[in-house]
Amino acid sequence: MRELIPKDQYGVFADRKDTARVDSLYVAEFFEKQHKHVLRDIARITEPKSGLSEDFIHSNFKSDFYKDSTGRKLPCYFMTRDGFTMLVMGYTGQKAMKFKELYIRRFNEMESFIKTLVSARQEFPLLTSNIKLLHENPKPYHFSNECNMLNRIVIGMTAKQFRLANGIEKGKSIRPYLSDEQITMLDTLQKVDVGLLVAIPDYGQRKRYLEWYKLKMEENKN
Repeated sequence: MRELIPKDQYGVFADRKDTARVDSLYVAEFFEKQHKHVLRDIARITEPKSGLSEDFIHSNFKSDFYKDSTGRKLPCYFMTRDGFTMLVMGYTGQKAMKFKELYIRRFNEMESFIKTLVSARQEFPLLTSNIKLLHENPKPYHFSNECNMLNRIVIGMTAKQFRLANGIEKGKSIRPYLSDEQITMLDTLQKVDVGLLVAIPDYGQRKRYLEWYKLKMEENKN
């Protein structure tokens, strides 16, 4: 399954449809079970007579394959929060409860992260529209300069430099690879910049305002 946000240390990731999911391999590891037993448990709750609706099963359990260390192609599942909850409902004991809480917290964090990404994606057309207002014949560099400015203020480098430093393929969004704080700051500055673009056409002055705004936000946080 293609990932929008790559798997974390718990196997939680976001798919291309902005849905948080978890890999059954990681669930097996964290709950100290053999993967084949987790697959068995999933097979039980997803069989036609389990009582779950086809719609629920289809929405929350996606079967896939992975390659093990010997190159064998083996089955695995990618579950949503609801699918995961249904699976681990029967896992009991103090250790299992601890891991359930950990995964629920991680799902909450991932879903919050996804909302921020979606918000930034929705705001981006406003940014590009206002850039077009500033230039009679906007060139590609007008858009890239604005994005590079925001990235430099928040992460200290352009998206291209970040991709090179982190081995991310060309053209792929860097946001899924940033921290929650960096994403939130980029989202905030992007919204501020949408307004500044019209009020303050000068690039340098706008950059200083955004740097000042970031500094104030960090001071208020501390």
